[in-house]
Amino acid sequence: MKIGIAMFVTQSSIDVAELAQACEAHGFESLWVPEHPAIPAGPKSPWPGSPDGVIPQMYYECVDPFVALGRASAVTTTLKLGTGICLVPERNPILLAKEIATLDYFSGGRFLFGIGTGWLREETELFGIEFAQRIGYTRESVQAMKELWTNETGEFHGKYIDFPPIYSSPKPVQQPHPPVLIGGRARNVFRRVVSWGDGWMPNRITPDELRAGRDEIIRLSQEAGRDPHTIEISVFGQPADPETLKAYEDAGAARAMVFADSAPRDNALRQLDEYAARLLT
Repeated sequence: MKIGIAMFVTQSSIDVAELAQACEAHGFESLWVPEHPAIPAGPKSPWPGSPDGVIPQMYYECVDPFVALGRASAVTTTLKLGTGICLVPERNPILLAKEIATLDYFSGGRFLFGIGTGWLREETELFGIEFAQRIGYTRESVQAMKELWTNETGEFHGKYIDFPPIYSSPKPVQQPHPPVLIGGRARNVFRRVVSWGDGWMPNRITPDELRAGRDEIIRLSQEAGRDPHTIEISVFGQPADPETLKAYEDAGAARAMVFADSAPRDNALRQLDEYAARLLT
């Protein structure tokens, strides 16, 4: 199983460049960073990660993922670089296509495009997208970006995204484009993964739920005439416990992203040392 590190990199945490170098030196497969560009003051939407619904402070302070991963790419050579996750409804697809292609170009084809549609209604709607429309907007955004990545001139005409033929360069190094890993665990997620994704990347899920999701992806792939082996399953945000990760691997996961604390340099490096000794030996 491939093991990656996920961290909320902030202004007070370890520098992402040093974090990336340490991940690569230890032999971790990948580094994943999230995004929350602007959280409104006093949000009413509860955070789904705890019973009290209080949003952790690191969500307010996380850095821009593409700037962070660009910095990480400059000091590494083999480490894969992922968004965990990119909130597609909060981004313009023409600009996002350029950012992703540029990062993939500079990193030599190491970018992994983990995406989600978001849970924080107030944040989504800051960017002019109705919360109920965020999934449709995300689907069209990904389809539009694929047009820009794979054609000399790309155009797209949809309900939410509409643009005439345009040039967009550089093109990604990965062909036909960086893999699109779709987050979420709702039933309709599986149809999205089979229809326009390259992988499934759930969070807060049990091994049994993962196995059931894998079986559903296989069933839908066969119905659609797609080889299910072209869909990679990654499990996000897991504890650094070998037995737990083995259970996810047995359930069908090819990759696990282990959360590291959003911590200052010395604490972060010490935790990486511990994780590496526990998981990579």
